[in-house]
Amino acid sequence: MRVLLVEDEARLAEMIRRVLSAERHVVDVAPDGVSAVALADRSEYDVIVLDRMLPDIEGTAVLRLLRAKGDTTPVLMLTALGAIEERVEGLDAGADDYLAKPFAFAELLARIRALGRRPVAPADNRLTAGDLELDELRHVARVGDRSVDLSAREFALLGYLIRHAGQVVTRHQILDAVWGAEPDVYSNVVDLYVHYLRRKLGELERADMLKTVRGVGYTLRPVEPGG
Repeated sequence: MRVLLVEDEARLAEMIRRVLSAERHVVDVAPDGVSAVALADRSEYDVIVLDRMLPDIEGTAVLRLLRAKGDTTPVLMLTALGAIEERVEGLDAGADDYLAKPFAFAELLARIRALGRRPVAPADNRLTAGDLELDELRHVARVGDRSVDLSAREFALLGYLIRHAGQVVTRHQILDAVWGAEPDVYSNVVDLYVHYLRRKLGELERADMLKTVRGVGYTLRPVEPGG
């Protein structure tokens, strides 16, 4: 995979670069937010590893800027800030995963591999459930002329739910479909991302589409146009 590493600590950046290169990943290193945005603008990456604390632009601001530009590359955010509030802020900014420093390189590699497994788009690039449409090109959900941006994981989750609209799917079925064989992932991560996705659907006034089936899992119930 081609990886963009955004890390201002030169020693750590070089260690990560060597570890990733040893796994045959192609790595570009940016020491600050401005350089990161410039590299992302002119090159395509499979994964971005983004440090939160940068010398010029805070990592979440860099991420919001990339998402505003339509960049849907999966992002793993690194931080020395381990509080739940900090993680939530990073995920809300568009991060797909979060890893607190210090970390084991084996875990870093596993998370990068997981983020590199992107969902395969259907041939017609269009998924719908009632009046809800999933835009495969921009990674947004749309109802009429309103749209909301989705992270890569939210996109994969909503795509799975749309493909099984009207059916009740369990947490383990969702884990298998969206997270695959990713290590150290538990079923409560499904609840967390359902919460994120429901909040995004709320911006489209469609939060009620995503129902919790107590003791079983979740179901997406389409709302027809005009409903």
